[in-house]
Amino acid sequence: MLFVTGGAGFIGSNFILEHLAQKDAEPILNIDKLTYAGNPYNLSAVADDARYAFVQADICDEIAIATLLSRYRPRAILHFAAESHVDRSIHHPDEFIRTNVNGTFNLLSKALKYWQTLPAREQSDFRFLHVSTDEVFGSLGPQDAPFSETTPYAPNSPYSASKAASDHLVRSFHHTYGLPTLTTNCSNNYGPFHFPEKLIPLVIANSLAGNPLPIYGDGQQIRDWLYVSDHCAAIRTVLARGQAGETYNIGGWNEKTNLHVVHCLCDTLDELAPRAAGSYRQLITFVKDRPGHDRRYAIDARKLERELGWRPTETFDSGIRKTVQWYLDHEDWVAQVRSGAYLNWIHKQYGDHPPGALI
Repeated sequence: MLFVTGGAGFIGSNFILEHLAQKDAEPILNIDKLTYAGNPYNLSAVADDARYAFVQADICDEIAIATLLSRYRPRAILHFAAESHVDRSIHHPDEFIRTNVNGTFNLLSKALKYWQTLPAREQSDFRFLHVSTDEVFGSLGPQDAPFSETTPYAPNSPYSASKAASDHLVRSFHHTYGLPTLTTNCSNNYGPFHFPEKLIPLVIANSLAGNPLPIYGDGQQIRDWLYVSDHCAAIRTVLARGQAGETYNIGGWNEKTNLHVVHCLCDTLDELAPRAAGSYRQLITFVKDRPGHDRRYAIDARKLERELGWRPTETFDSGIRKTVQWYLDHEDWVAQVRSGAYLNWIHKQYGDHPPGALI
């Protein structure tokens, strides 16, 4: 059995759906606290699958995690659960420390105790796979080489600092106690079930509603974009063949400015869901940049390709088209997600002004 933490979130739910679509897939226990970004509806397609089980629990809950490990005895833990939105971390950093640092420490501590009880063969096969981010490496200049696995850490936001701390904890549990860990640092994901506070789903939702498309600063911030299905495939590859104690960068080889991404979304929507008059580009507006906004991220994923044979299959254009089409086909999901907690948070943080290009 696989334990998946945060499996009702964006990347976690995509991973579970794709995993269970495979023949002879291992059963999954999804452990999710169901905060604002955790949505059980994402997994409605597998809710009745005998290979899938869900437990609502907090990864900081020592008793709950220890009990679940003892009862279900997984052969691997895939740790997706995290607070991940930079703007939220600026306003409420304590929540990020609690979940990303304390929660990861609790998982590692309980996983270590569980792992130490296993027979030698099962100890050798066990893996703790920690899903992290490229933001731990800080910001790149225009001519700097992309982040590699040996790039020094230089986090610039409370979010990235909390993820950096969790990465260091994972590394320490391997080197100090021998726990067989794996860490992946990915670039910006996009695709189905992406919570609409992030750039791509926000632009799609605002466009269809006829609302402004606010972009931070000059829109020239650069990110590497990774289609979520490619990310899930990379995680499966690392889990299957990755060397314990190693870190693997996962990237899409798609460096794009935020403004370019918004233009691509507008042009795709102009084709697939045209406005009554004019282009969606007419909704673009520029707003004050957020504090400490990193200028450029880029991932060097050659180690993963060289050692494990993985490379993304989607181009940026093909991934964007699939993503836009998914949101057009699932407007009910967007409407459901944008109600309640999400709208309350938007009003609390921004008042009557819409958020910027949140990335």
